[in-house]
Amino acid sequence: MTAPSTAPAPPSRGSRWIQQWDPEDETFWKETGEKVAKRNLLFSVLSEHIGFSIWTMWSVLVLFMGPEYGLTPADKFLLTSMVTLVGAVVRVPYTFAVAIFGGRNWTIISAGLLLVPTVAAFAVIKPGTSFNTFLLVGLLAGIGGGNFASSMTNINAFFPLRKKGWALGLNAGGGNIGVPVIQLVALAIIGASGGPRVLLGIYIPFIVVAAVLAALFMDNLENVKNDTGAAKDAVKDGHTWIMSFLYIGTFGSFIGYSFAFGQVLQNQFGRTPLEAAYVTFIGPLLGSLIRPVGGALADKYGGAKITLYNYIGMGVATAVLIVASMQKSLGLFTVAFVVLFVLSGLGNGSTFKMIPGIFHTKALAKGLEGEAAAAYGRRLSGASMGLIGAVGALGGVGINLAFRQSFLSYGSGTGAFVAFLAFYAACFVVTWAVYLRRSAAKGQATTASEAKPQLSYAEV
Repeated sequence: MTAPSTAPAPPSRGSRWIQQWDPEDETFWKETGEKVAKRNLLFSVLSEHIGFSIWTMWSVLVLFMGPEYGLTPADKFLLTSMVTLVGAVVRVPYTFAVAIFGGRNWTIISAGLLLVPTVAAFAVIKPGTSFNTFLLVGLLAGIGGGNFASSMTNINAFFPLRKKGWALGLNAGGGNIGVPVIQLVALAIIGASGGPRVLLGIYIPFIVVAAVLAALFMDNLENVKNDTGAAKDAVKDGHTWIMSFLYIGTFGSFIGYSFAFGQVLQNQFGRTPLEAAYVTFIGPLLGSLIRPVGGALADKYGGAKITLYNYIGMGVATAVLIVASMQKSLGLFTVAFVVLFVLSGLGNGSTFKMIPGIFHTKALAKGLEGEAAAAYGRRLSGASMGLIGAVGALGGVGINLAFRQSFLSYGSGTGAFVAFLAFYAACFVVTWAVYLRRSAAKGQATTASEAKPQLSYAEV
């Protein structure tokens, strides 16, 4: 079959629709595909970046909310938990929106929707506002979490399998940086004795800019369709739920700690809002920057191996946090927390790289080859990514609720860290048992005379 080697065919539904897209064909990729894919990646990152900032803005706004607001630490942890919950739930419909509206079109819409929670927060953020009002407006901010799912689904379709780890890691990492950026902006505002409305006012024009740039420079792919059969197959596939569990450990940790870090510093170590803001951005920043590295390492060495070793590191960092928390050592606590952020970001990249690799491996084990195997992998991985991203984000809800209960019960976050350590140990065991132990056993049993493809996940 002769693969296309020129620009995509004229679109059928307007000037921004691409009918023909085959990134697995190297000639097409070099002559046309790579340039178009990278352009869409750039503006997808921008929109997702602002989405993350709006989603996590309440982790910053609560730092502004002093005693005059009448909120307890438990109230603030509950507020951030509910914002995280909405961000996780909306990831599922956002995944399917790309095929319904087109990647470019949905990026415009989803970016514009960010004005709703931002303007609403601008209107109510003042002493005297009831907690229920804050909670309702905070729930609106959760839609910013959905931008990740639609962006990842869209970019997944643009890149070939051999580039997905890098592309998805860069896309997600660039989005994740929205967390430390809004925290840095808040630090500058607090340092200048500004209020929360200044922060919100800064973001409103940037939201408009992101939507306009998406309209001008992004494309829709005609061949991205919502496959209800694929969605059902993904739900039935055990690997979707195993990877969801592992993603809770990585991304759930990243987003949960992003919401909670500043509050823990304030409540456990008596830091002022300005003192907390000075360090809260460091962990999310480094965790975001290293996510593409996690994807690239997974491309080279295998996502399962990187994920396994990463969980060892997360366990060690958490154990240090427990010691620092019990000894009330602010310096050790801060360093260990930042290290944990970095490892969560690295694991985000390696776990998400595993998803397309797992389903491609299953295709090869079924006897499929070439484009047929690639198509099967794209079909199942695309369908599963939204669900995995949504379940993974629920880990952020669990982390904030765990901190809330730990402070209510013990007056510190130590109890929560013990629970997190046990969870990371479980993630380590699952990664080894499902994706490394079995493949090693199969490798030992395979002989040169065997023609049947073997199901091995060691390199995914």
